[in-house]
Amino acid sequence: QVQLMESGGGEVQAGGSLRLSCAASGSIFSINTMGWYRQAPGKQRELVAVITSRGNSNYADSVRGRFTISRDNAKNTVFLQMNSLKPEDTAVYFCNLQFIGRSYWGQGTQVTVSS
Repeated sequence: QVQLMESGGGEVQAGGSLRLSCAASGSIFSINTMGWYRQAPGKQRELVAVITSRGNSNYADSVRGRFTISRDNAKNTVFLQMNSLKPEDTAVYFCNLQFIGRSYWGQGTQVTVSS
């Protein structure tokens, strides 16, 4: 059974920073992709950033240059450093792990950016 545990959400003023963490546990294939998605009220869940176990990353246009995704393969942990936060970044952020056609989700952590 794979479990994802997120931490680091909270409330911050516009222009501030937050760092999200997500630790995966269980039977995890070493070749995988971890990432972050977000869902704002009334909107569909969208990709924020993903990173492969080889370190290749991809970002949504809306966060590129402000957010940085990284990972610690030894600890099966992925991080999202969020800088220059904007009110439109307000959402529930979900951690995701994918391997061998399987997809696992964390429970989500709230990020609120006030203007």
